[in-house]
Amino acid sequence: MTELNIKKIIEELIDTFDYAGKISLDLREKGLIKKTKSDNTPVSNGDLEVNKIITQKIKEITPEVPIVSEETPDNKSIKNLKDFWLIDPIDGTYDYINNLEEFTINAGLIINNVPVAGIIYAPAKKRMFYSYGPNLAFEISNGEIKNLDCSKNFDKNEIKFVSYSKKIKPEIEEVHKKLNVKKFVRMKSSLKFCVIAAGEFDGYVAEPRACEWDIAAGHAILKHAGGNVTDFEGKEIVYGKKDFKNPSLILKSKNIINGWTNKNNIDYNCIGINFWIIGICFC
Repeated sequence: MTELNIKKIIEELIDTFDYAGKISLDLREKGLIKKTKSDNTPVSNGDLEVNKIITQKIKEITPEVPIVSEETPDNKSIKNLKDFWLIDPIDGTYDYINNLEEFTINAGLIINNVPVAGIIYAPAKKRMFYSYGPNLAFEISNGEIKNLDCSKNFDKNEIKFVSYSKKIKPEIEEVHKKLNVKKFVRMKSSLKFCVIAAGEFDGYVAEPRACEWDIAAGHAILKHAGGNVTDFEGKEIVYGKKDFKNPSLILKSKNIINGWTNKNNIDYNCIGINFWIIGICFC
């Protein structure tokens, strides 16, 4: 494969994502056609139309790079993928079809099984996030481009996490207690990666539930903003697995990575599940 100009590729996608976002909102306003997929998850004509727009543009600018999308079977059966795109045309379909605002449009570029660039757009919130290298993560909002730095706005007295559900499992609640988490809010889509990258929240913990296309773009953006994404054992997430399923996830801002809570003498005792967070083993 020829060397890619990753910065140019991501910047070329910005207008396409903006257009796809407008289409998603227009279709929702007209009334979505909803179906249930074989895995019992919802899909709409909006998901499929956005998928078409995004994949066509990506094929145009990187024709040699395979695309794996949630909404198409293409390349999902190929073994040993190393360099490829992961696309989730609408992440947070439940929010999308129920007229909520936190759904996102996503594309992540994987090179040697590592996310090297990502772009996420939240159309209803008019927030565009993208990255293409370390310290090269950005948000476009109200026409202004801002650098993303997940270490800003940190308040040691109010550590804030996002959660997949308003009702969190006991083991995750215990992690929140150990990290002195004072506040958490529900956020189902990949927007959670972006708000952590922007320094608005400090982390996220989840059991295995998502697929690689759900997290690839957000992983790149958060990492390039100074954060990190690992499994419960502190291992890096590897992309291109046989079934594209994710392990458990921990998203961390720079402040959590640097171990602020450990420096403040919080007692890390065993909590019944075995995973690593900020370099401390919960056994």
